[in-house]
Amino acid sequence: MHAIYIIGDGCAGLSLAARAGDLPDHQLTLVIPEGAPPSQEHIWGFWRLPGLDEAVSLAHQAWATWRVVTEDTSAELASVNHPYHALYRSQWEAYCRKRAEKAGVQFIEQREAIVDPKAQILDSRPSTIPNGQLMQHFIGWEISAEGGTFDPSIATLMDFRCDQSRGIHFIYVLPFSESEALVESTMFSCKREPDDFFETAISTYLQEHHGQHDYTVTRVEKGAIPMGHLRRSSGPAVGLGGNGGAIKPSSGYAFAFIKKQIATAIKSAKKRTHRIKIRPPHKSIDLWMDDVFVNVMKDWPDAAPNLFIRMARGLDGDEFALFLSGEATWPLRLKVIFIMPKWIFIRSFTRRIFGRYTARLKSSA
Repeated sequence: MHAIYIIGDGCAGLSLAARAGDLPDHQLTLVIPEGAPPSQEHIWGFWRLPGLDEAVSLAHQAWATWRVVTEDTSAELASVNHPYHALYRSQWEAYCRKRAEKAGVQFIEQREAIVDPKAQILDSRPSTIPNGQLMQHFIGWEISAEGGTFDPSIATLMDFRCDQSRGIHFIYVLPFSESEALVESTMFSCKREPDDFFETAISTYLQEHHGQHDYTVTRVEKGAIPMGHLRRSSGPAVGLGGNGGAIKPSSGYAFAFIKKQIATAIKSAKKRTHRIKIRPPHKSIDLWMDDVFVNVMKDWPDAAPNLFIRMARGLDGDEFALFLSGEATWPLRLKVIFIMPKWIFIRSFTRRIFGRYTARLKSSA
């Protein structure tokens, strides 16, 4: 038996541990790291795709229709093939832990770990965030209000009708019923605003667009997701999940990509005699497109609402879901490129090339 130690009991670590039955020649041990912050409840969003059937069955809610809204217009998209799903973190992790234990995975505290020197070590702990990194900052309220407040047939992925004075800012609404929803204030920025900025945005949005003053906040979630390439673990440990390049830079989506990364790793074990291979689950061309898009958002944040609404209006629901899930074909990639305003991307790309050239000249002087 070949030993694999997985550091971290979050989404990536538990998702791999749950697949231990597909690695009959390996003994998996999940190491719970010291000093890790307490697990917080979150809702993860993803579109239904092959390989996500278990998550679909555990999802709290699904929407075949979603929308993007700006001050001037809106776009509504629909997909029967790829509806958008909301999954509670606790549901998924409990399911994975149960499967892992059934498959014989050992769970140990870091202080108890005695690692076989021949073992493969996979590290799913978050990467170090460099200064100046664009982040997706958010606070979400799960609320209960009077009946008729929400339309449970449609999810709002981005509504830019909120304070744009401090950067790219939108409201995300997942309605679970006419009276219950997750309402989240999200910013793409390098610097996090105070909590009251997000909280004021949510309460103002509920008042102005849902006519609600009287509601109960039943749960709060808060976090930050990096939007860009982070340095992967080096040395004896191999990065897994977000630490292994699984987060999609342009959107912050991670769950479906972690699942894809693990599925590929499982296949690699069947072709190799010992170690499983962990690779970022993104195609090189998609990472390049994401880099360009993220740089445009950093350079011209005021253009973000127009960029997202153009994409939403230029694609159908299937195309939108596939593109954001990393399943785009070349025709779809080209379609997205032609939808976008060319000048702003050319300027951003030129600025980066010129900046690198200038930096090289300075370093060689």
